[in-house]
Amino acid sequence: MEIPYPGPVTHLLRPPQPADVPALLKLNNDHAVELSELTPDEFRVLLGIAWRVRVADDAAAMVIALDQDSDSDGQNFSWFRRRYDRFVYVDRVVVSPAARGKGLARTLYDDVITAAGAEGHTLLCAEVNLEPPNPASDAFHAAMGFAEVGRSELDGHEKSVRYFVRELGADTP
Repeated sequence: MEIPYPGPVTHLLRPPQPADVPALLKLNNDHAVELSELTPDEFRVLLGIAWRVRVADDAAAMVIALDQDSDSDGQNFSWFRRRYDRFVYVDRVVVSPAARGKGLARTLYDDVITAAGAEGHTLLCAEVNLEPPNPASDAFHAAMGFAEVGRSELDGHEKSVRYFVRELGADTP
């Protein structure tokens, strides 16, 4: 018996609610190697300064993006701010292990790209760990059309990152 293909999976994206914050902080901190560990206060501040935050599928995934006007002094964000006048920076995107392989990261990025384009942004920026390596993120960003534009060492040289940009135009996402 042949089972019909149901079509693409759709995900509900929404702004986070206060009740989501503990689960989102746990999701972030469970992936501190790829992201960075945050205290509850640091996480609330990040949510407050973000240009766009979206949560997917009952907090199974999230994206936090800043733009050039966000009040952040983070090292990676500052690297882009020194080089570009107008941009959106994906500070972090994370998908829970149980929700991986369902297109959530792509859906979150597409949402940021659409919103950025609607506000006239022409550049999307991100960084990916070089050390420790993050091959899944490397492959994802390559598939999304990002190009490397720089590198930096962080945390007393214990961590290094690659900086990526993707131009946004009429044909995005």
